[in-house]
Amino acid sequence: MICFSLPPDPAELDGILQEIPNAPAVFLLWPAEGTPYLARTNVLRRRLLRLLGTAQKPSKALNLRGTILRVEYHLTGSALESHFVLTEQARLHLGANYRKEIRLRMPPYVKLILTNEFPRTQVANRLGRAKAVYFGPFRTRSTAARFESEFLDLFQLRRCQEDLVPALEHPGCIYGEMARCLRPCQLVVGVAEYRTEAQRVGEFLHTAGHSLLDTAASARDRLSEEMDFEGAARMHQRFEKVQAVLALTDEMVRDVSALHACTVTRSASAGTVELGWLRGGYWQGFRQLPLQIGEGTAMSLDTRVRELAASIPAAMGTPQEREEKLAILARWFYSSWRDGEMILFDTWEKQPIRKLVNAVSRVAQSKPKSFKPKLSKSESNTGGGHAAGVPDGDAPLPGSDSGR
Repeated sequence: MICFSLPPDPAELDGILQEIPNAPAVFLLWPAEGTPYLARTNVLRRRLLRLLGTAQKPSKALNLRGTILRVEYHLTGSALESHFVLTEQARLHLGANYRKEIRLRMPPYVKLILTNEFPRTQVANRLGRAKAVYFGPFRTRSTAARFESEFLDLFQLRRCQEDLVPALEHPGCIYGEMARCLRPCQLVVGVAEYRTEAQRVGEFLHTAGHSLLDTAASARDRLSEEMDFEGAARMHQRFEKVQAVLALTDEMVRDVSALHACTVTRSASAGTVELGWLRGGYWQGFRQLPLQIGEGTAMSLDTRVRELAASIPAAMGTPQEREEKLAILARWFYSSWRDGEMILFDTWEKQPIRKLVNAVSRVAQSKPKSFKPKLSKSESNTGGGHAAGVPDGDAPLPGSDSGR
């Protein structure tokens, strides 16, 4: 973070503000007492001039001149980087309720609870420490709930939420009567047999459905070769049913422990792009990739991307850090204001280097999104704007929240 103290001389302060880059950034305004004002913006100089500049005439716009002692800011190259910086600064300075302050919402996952004697699924917004399989993140909770309902039709796992106490006199439920549950509550199956079904469910989530797709496809082909066309037709229907269930998932959805990706975004530094790495569901941070190398050095972009990918560690963090960073990634990836690309890959060892290189080239040649506010006559002369929180050219990044 770049930091400077506000001088007492108004003319000197206005001169300092005029020299600040008019670029995307996250900034903090520190008062004499209390918590700081934290926000992100596309046009840092204009935002600070509105908040700290000399008011030309009375206005309802927020002006903090006279109450702020120090300014800190961090220039960013993309909305994704701004979200990460904002969340980190909020965690440091805004107290225990910082998620609420910056409106950071956790995305939904389908969770297979393995700590229960009779495993079951549920839609959850938190990644815990207990043993479980998390499948997501989904775009919306309704999408996750629909997928959970549909994919459970492929298995005989229980749907009840109670902690089962199996007994012969247990009333059971409609799913048991429809043969869509193994009915462990009524002692129809034991713990071992039920857990075998739960393992099939876990394998389905871990392989993103291929455990059933591949089995159905191979059985269909075998029955067709044996001239059992009725059996082959049934297997083909099964195959199509599994495909229909998988079509309900969003692009980023998979077993979180197998979630590998690389984001490619613009950088605040000239002549570079930012590559952000996600390995095993854990965010590994950004790495700068210079587009030009020094004289006398011959190295292709493919080689540099490959070497950079090989240097990424398999670092793990706390569940809280993991769910926050996945929430930021999911929000950016599913948004209409995404200003970069994310390349997902199935295994860390088989990274699509050519796709990454092409994405780097596209992002490097792209132009930053411009925001042209419509100013009133009074604003055009003073550089003022609407109150904080109302979108305009001086407002936070698209899809972001205003300052605290």
